[in-house]
Amino acid sequence: MSDPVASPFASERALKRLRRRRAADRRFKWYGRLAIGFALAALALLLASIATQAVSSASYHVVAFDLNLDKKTFGTTRPDDPPPVDKVYGLVRSDLLERFPEADTDPALRHELMGLVTRLAVLPVAREIVRKPRDIGTVRRAALPLSDDLDLFLKGATARHLTVPVGRVEVDEDELPAVTLTGAGAFEHVIAVASLEAMPELGSPGAGSILMTAGASSLELTRLTTSEATGNLLTGSIDDFRAHPVRARLIPAPESERTISDRQIAWLLALKADGRVARVPHWSLLTHTDSTQPELAGALAAIVGSLLTLLITAALAIPVGILASIYLEEFAPQNRVTGLIEVNINNLAAVPSIVFGLLGAAVFLGAFGLPRSAPVVGGLVLALLILPVVIIASRTALKAVPQSIRDAALAIGASRMQTVFHHVLPLAAPGMLTGAILGMARALGETAPLLLIGMVAFVAEVPRGPTDEATALPVLIYSWATQAERAWEPMTGAVILILLAFLIAMNGVVVFLRRKFERRW
Repeated sequence: MSDPVASPFASERALKRLRRRRAADRRFKWYGRLAIGFALAALALLLASIATQAVSSASYHVVAFDLNLDKKTFGTTRPDDPPPVDKVYGLVRSDLLERFPEADTDPALRHELMGLVTRLAVLPVAREIVRKPRDIGTVRRAALPLSDDLDLFLKGATARHLTVPVGRVEVDEDELPAVTLTGAGAFEHVIAVASLEAMPELGSPGAGSILMTAGASSLELTRLTTSEATGNLLTGSIDDFRAHPVRARLIPAPESERTISDRQIAWLLALKADGRVARVPHWSLLTHTDSTQPELAGALAAIVGSLLTLLITAALAIPVGILASIYLEEFAPQNRVTGLIEVNINNLAAVPSIVFGLLGAAVFLGAFGLPRSAPVVGGLVLALLILPVVIIASRTALKAVPQSIRDAALAIGASRMQTVFHHVLPLAAPGMLTGAILGMARALGETAPLLLIGMVAFVAEVPRGPTDEATALPVLIYSWATQAERAWEPMTGAVILILLAFLIAMNGVVVFLRRKFERRW
């Protein structure tokens, strides 16, 4: 038999080109995988940083009080009476002074003691008394949030502290409040830990604090050796040091650089030893409105404000955008005017959002006199913002419907309008709804337009209608992030997670609609 004819692609040169082409294909695949991996890693890092920041806000510490709502103090209340905040806080004040009598005669100590629980913390209890006047004359158990600084201290976020067990020691009672604790080598571990933390010697400039606690009693050390510790009694009695094991609490930061004092820490530890301090889920983040105190603030008003704003945005942008796209794609003549309109729509989709905020402030607030910081204005501004996006997405969905559908409907005698609304529109509806929901997701995350129309205002009540004063989730995030107190940081992270949950839910609806109704041609 004769030899087969050699293929022109079997030459060394052709094989070399083929190997290079395949190698390029493999490199391109790896480039794509690396790009996707980088994007996923960046997203995971972002979510992890936000979740790490927000995890401490999932719970907070409360202190329990038994409030005697006697009839002599509260009398009779009616539903329209203002909440008796001062009377309820007076009961809290009396309870704390009874528990810590050392603060009763010193105004400065009383001020520190009242810093454990802020005055506004009793507002929910006061409102409940007005709603349920039958509670007057009873003793009610109330769990009030600790101040934000003390809450962060217990969480270890501020005033970093280390606890070192000491055990049983001897007590030499000097002239109170001075107390001396003795024990052979009892404090060697405490000195070693203080040395590792590079804490200056007690009493020197910039020195931190060492608190000795036993039971519900604490003393602040002024001198420390391996076998002897001398300090001043901050709260409690020396009997606790005889009856309970002793623990040392080392606080490296000096008292002048902290937002809480040693005595406040001692009072807090005493309440915790009494079983009155507990860590509970932070449901008030979803049930309370904004407040000047981080431990009392919540995002309910912002959530309701965002929903009202989105309802107005959807009611205006979606019908107008879909009808405009239907006209431009199916009925409008192809002339210079139509082309100019299409170019302007595409240009408006790229306009920065802050420009729409300026437009809303000038037109809706200035010219029309609509109420400032109201969802109706925010909804109108955001509707103008996403209207080009809805039109473009809807036109793309209409273009995806094959021309044969239109021709078949017209061939059997359907009118132009019947063709569009009975045949083309049902097929394009999934894509149009997808574009509309994505536009709404963009509107949910916008901040700049809402800032310019005044929705950054402090809102202490839940808005009941589109004309009430309100704020939105992105604006609340901006407002809390600019606060100076550290307690706002985890709160901001928690609200970011709430906003992301809304966005993920909206994108989930998009994916569901696409998979359920999408048709491939």
